[in-house]
Amino acid sequence: MSTAQTPLTSRYPIGTPRTPWGDAERALWRKNLRQERSYAHDVLPKLATLPEWEHIQYGELVVDPQRFPLIALRSSNWNSALPTVLVTGGVHGYETSGVHGALLFAEQYAQRFAGLVNLVIAPCVSPWAYERIQRWNASAIDPNRAFRADAANTGRAAYESDALMRLLATYPQLLLHIDLHETTDTDESEFRPALAARDGKAFEPGSIPDGFYLVGDSENPGLSFQQHIIDAVAKVTHIAEADASGQMIGSDVVAPGVILYPFRELGLCAGLSTARFTTTTEVYPDSLRASSDQCCLAQAVAVCAAIEFALDAAKA
Repeated sequence: MSTAQTPLTSRYPIGTPRTPWGDAERALWRKNLRQERSYAHDVLPKLATLPEWEHIQYGELVVDPQRFPLIALRSSNWNSALPTVLVTGGVHGYETSGVHGALLFAEQYAQRFAGLVNLVIAPCVSPWAYERIQRWNASAIDPNRAFRADAANTGRAAYESDALMRLLATYPQLLLHIDLHETTDTDESEFRPALAARDGKAFEPGSIPDGFYLVGDSENPGLSFQQHIIDAVAKVTHIAEADASGQMIGSDVVAPGVILYPFRELGLCAGLSTARFTTTTEVYPDSLRASSDQCCLAQAVAVCAAIEFALDAAKA
């Protein structure tokens, strides 16, 4: 396990302790951010190099529509008789290998499944956050807690999530959905402290798992499915181990490299459909034992393993 932590006594520089943020605090948070990389340079040109895919613009961010078109890839040889697989990345924009792992899969691995499945890939769900290396969108809302019909009623609606849900409403029958994520040291040094400050709560530090792991759905664990992915990824990078309490990020490890969350209850992206197989990947790009290329490869390998298992299960 990584020991990256923030002391309990630390205070986030925006807001008043134990007081939830209002519009002024959210505006200050947004003002303090700067663009650190480019969606137009890093992502859109890579999509343009994939002419064998159908490109679907399923929305654009209201914060800057011209700069942030939301693009999904769809199999050009679509066959309604085949099962459909959804791959999502960059729901949290700062999680780099989620975006580039999805693109790597589309470029180098997807062809092996041609004629076996229909593929829909949304590689960068949150491009504004991608540019600012942030977890939240421009409204200081976590898109990965907003994939639920009642998000607007709870004040947690995110355009990024709404747009993807509208797109997926046209593909109601999914066999598989795999959502690509990272857990980073900045989860402890920035994003979890910011969350506590935004919500007017005390920050309680934790630790970051060193290695790849999966988050399955507590309502549909599919542990043999999860284990198949873990076994495949273990060939390219190391798998995270449980801490002394048998947990990772505060959740019980139910199988090697696997924890469970209630996807729909939390409004997670991987719970937006009724797919038979669902999972969320997590890699640790700050590890001394893995490179950025390994992290992207781990994501692509996870997608391949997930599709292979789902297809075999569908035949049984």
